[in-house]
Order: sequence, then structure tokens, then C-alpha cells
Amino acid sequence: MSQTLLAVTFDLDAPGRVALTAELGPEVEVVTLPDLDDAERRAVLGRASLLLARNTGTELRAGEAALLGHLQLVQFLTAGVDFIPLRALPPAVPIACNGGAYAGPMAEHALAMVLAATKRLFVEHAALKQGVFNQFRSNRMLAGMTCGILGFGGIGVATARLMRGFGMRIHAIRRSGTSEEPVDWIGTPDRLEEMLAASDVLVLSLPLTRATRGVIGARALSLMKPDAILVNLARGEVVDEAALYGHLRAHPDFTACIDAWWVEPVRHGEFRMDHPFMELPNVIGSPHNSASIAGWREVALQRAAANCRRVVDGLPPLYRIGADERDSAPD
Repeated sequence: MSQTLLAVTFDLDAPGRVALTAELGPEVEVVTLPDLDDAERRAVLGRASLLLARNTGTELRAGEAALLGHLQLVQFLTAGVDFIPLRALPPAVPIACNGGAYAGPMAEHALAMVLAATKRLFVEHAALKQGVFNQFRSNRMLAGMTCGILGFGGIGVATARLMRGFGMRIHAIRRSGTSEEPVDWIGTPDRLEEMLAASDVLVLSLPLTRATRGVIGARALSLMKPDAILVNLARGEVVDEAALYGHLRAHPDFTACIDAWWVEPVRHGEFRMDHPFMELPNVIGSPHNSASIAGWREVALQRAAANCRRVVDGLPPLYRIGADERDSAPD
């Protein structure tokens, strides 16, 4: 029986190749394109049934996307694909992201940020540097609070499990309005305002699409509690930058924990903000490193390979990219 061919658009180190082939099994041949010249690449792409990529916009050469019309799946290594030119790929080819692949470390990052905010760690650290000893300034406990999660996929579910372990109530928004994961409340996107009003903590873990761009704007922020905590693990563009800055200035007890920024090096080639967020004491920032965990790349490769293996076994791929996400992708 002939092998199924998986073409990989990026280099694989030894641990990565082991993780990939262990999940795929001997029935799947793995070929990395960077090792090949132009003619060999075209031959492999013509034979391949599956393609694994980080960013087809930078990893495929001119004219190669047109060779992919016969593929059974283009599988991406990352969960977020909004910065990849998906419309350059043949429209009939199924595309899947690596949903939930980095959910574990990202959920921990959200928890760390929320704990830092509720315990005022950075605020009091700065006060101590000035010689101010606020021993009796009250902190807050997560137990009894409500954690709202906008985008209840892999990251949202992993975050809910951690937050629930601290005694928080879990409210979630999901397009289907249903969940197998235990929650205290779940709604569809049209009920977002209800969740905003109830949430002490709001975690953003939804994809960036035309429908979600700017979903957290001035009105949404005005509905939130004045001492709420907003955690953005998703994309900066989900939040209106100017509206958030203005809200933080007007509500000093409100905290924004920002891991995903509006202009970032990987997606835009530079890091830039239009407002001086880092000058505000009620902002906790990180350089979109919530998924940067040593050894986790092999986990992500294994999970991407498992989705490819589903196709080999005749099953539909998970985390398939819908038309709205394709249409929202850059050219």
C-alpha cells in the first residue's frame, strides 16, 4: 500500500520530527520543503495529500499555492491564523487551525495575570520601591467571583478549569450556546452584554474575524464592573484600543491584562501602541508570550499531526476554518 504524503513547509528539528512521525504512524511519509529545490518542491506538492504549515504566506514560493487544489487538508501549527493570507489558497481545500494546542500554558498565563491583578502585586511592588508600605490596603480573592470567558474553545475551557479550581463561577459565550464543560451560565454572542455585566474577570480567547473585530468597545466596557479585570489572550484588534485606554484612565480600579497587542512583530513586523498603556498603573502587560513554553512546540506538532491523522483515517478534521475566518484573512 502506498504511503500518504505530508508536506511540511518549515524545518523540523529532531524532537519535532519524532513527535510528528510518532503521531502519524508509518503509513504517512513526511517531507520537509526547505530541504528541496524548486522542481523537487513542486513534485512533492503535486503528490502530497496533506500540508502542514506555520504561515503559507511566507513559506510557500511563488506559484506553489496553485498546486494545492487536490489536498485533503492544509493544517496550520498555530491556533490563530488571522494574519495568514488564507484567500491565496484554493477555496475548495479544507483548512484547519491547531485549536487548543497551546491551551494549557495560555490558561496558566491568564490565571497568573488575574492573580497579579487581584493581589495588586505590581501596584504594591511599585509602592514599596517608593518606600510606601500599604499593609492594610485590601486585596481580593477569586473565590466567589465570576469569570466570563468570551470564546469557549480549547483555551477558554482550559482557563475555566483553572478558574473554577479557585472557586470562581464560570460564565461563557460560545457560538453554539452549548458546552460539555461544566459552566454556571452559557450564552450565544447576542447575549454578550449579560455576561459583561456579571463578570468580575473577563477573558478574551476568541478568534479575530470581521464579526469579532472591536467587539469590546466603549459600550461593552461601560457595561462592565468598575473594578473588573480584562484579560486579552486573543488578538489586540478584538478590543478598541482608544476605548480601552480611555476607560482605564477614567476607571482606575479597572485592570487590563494585555498579552495580545494591536501591532505585533510576528503579524505586523513591529511592536507599536497608539496609546501609552504601560504608563498606567492599572495595566499588566506581557509580550504575547503566553504560549512560549519550553518543549511545547513538540506538543503542538503532535496535536497538529493528530488532526492530519484523522483525515488519513477517513474522519473529518477538527478546528476547520470557516468562511468568515477565510474572508477576514489578509490578501
